[in-house]
Amino acid sequence: MEKLFWLSLLLIIYTYFGYPFILFIFAQFKGADKKERKMSTEIPSVSFIITAYNEEKNIKKKIEATLNLNYPEDKLEIIVASDCSCDNTDDIVKSFENQGVKLIRVQTRMGKEGAQGLAVSKSKNDILVFSDVSTILEKDGILKIVKNFSDPGIGCVSSEDRFIESDGHISGEGAYVRYEMFLRQLESRVNTLVGLSGSFFAARSDVCSEWADDLQSDFNTLLNSIKKGLIGISDPESIGYYKNITNEKKEFARKVRTVLRGLLVFSRSFYVLNPFRYGMFSWQIFSHKLCRWMVPFFLIINFISNLSLVLSSVFYFFTFIVQLLFYGTAVLHHYAASKDKFLKVKILTIPYYFSIVNLSILIAWFKLLKGEKRTFWEPSKR
Repeated sequence: MEKLFWLSLLLIIYTYFGYPFILFIFAQFKGADKKERKMSTEIPSVSFIITAYNEEKNIKKKIEATLNLNYPEDKLEIIVASDCSCDNTDDIVKSFENQGVKLIRVQTRMGKEGAQGLAVSKSKNDILVFSDVSTILEKDGILKIVKNFSDPGIGCVSSEDRFIESDGHISGEGAYVRYEMFLRQLESRVNTLVGLSGSFFAARSDVCSEWADDLQSDFNTLLNSIKKGLIGISDPESIGYYKNITNEKKEFARKVRTVLRGLLVFSRSFYVLNPFRYGMFSWQIFSHKLCRWMVPFFLIINFISNLSLVLSSVFYFFTFIVQLLFYGTAVLHHYAASKDKFLKVKILTIPYYFSIVNLSILIAWFKLLKGEKRTFWEPSKR
């Protein structure tokens, strides 16, 4: 039990702190010899794909914001991919046809990736930019993200996330998102990303030629880039803003679906763990993805082994009390949120979001083992 305690603890520490630390060390050496990317002043033709399902309340605002982006009209194709919406979404999109907005409708619901795949097949430009309806972009958002493709070695580009409350404050989950963005920056400096922000990312059209309607598009697009000898990077100047979720239960369900879809992609992509073929990327995906998805099991093993050792020494008694306080704080925050109460100390929300994220991963594993393949998605209300 003592060995299990230390092994599980070390794996948790490695996943969240060891991997970023090693990347940071690599980045110091890489930064000294890495050539600065030369950004071209040429503006490429872009197909901007918005995926929607029953978004009648938000789609008009999204299209208007897209039409107002700082990008030449003659070089911007706007496509709204409707996943068989059954409200007024399609009619609203059609009202913008005279402004060049195209509606691509999936006749039978296929899920987000299915709708995106149809839009990809109908697009006409070499650079594709994907966005969700709820994603808020800066005026020059497209200009910033597509300029990266002046480097021929880049296959896809991810935006960075900014998660904000309705009052503008950064939440505990915001701190978690900032950690993820920091990690992406390190990965971009050292080698390549291992995942993209699914609600705002860009890719070359040839990278999207092997589109899979049943696999998570952001993760699969990155893997397709790697297979073609290209890399993915995170652009700190390309920002996607997201408002807080109004329904925590639906947001938790979204987390589960996201992890499940990622696990499905990975289950068909074990080949990327071959370091002789994919080099450093194999280590990255093992550390960032597989280890992260195994953390819930490490946490369970650590808790049970710690419980069995609690009377053996003061040290193990202390570590068990720390664990109880950590999870107790998460439960307290959940109770306060359910009663519409507000915890004044923001840092206390971190144990809650940490626990929620790992619980969603655990449930996703159970769904995967049961053979569940969820491809449909219900946009979270923000």
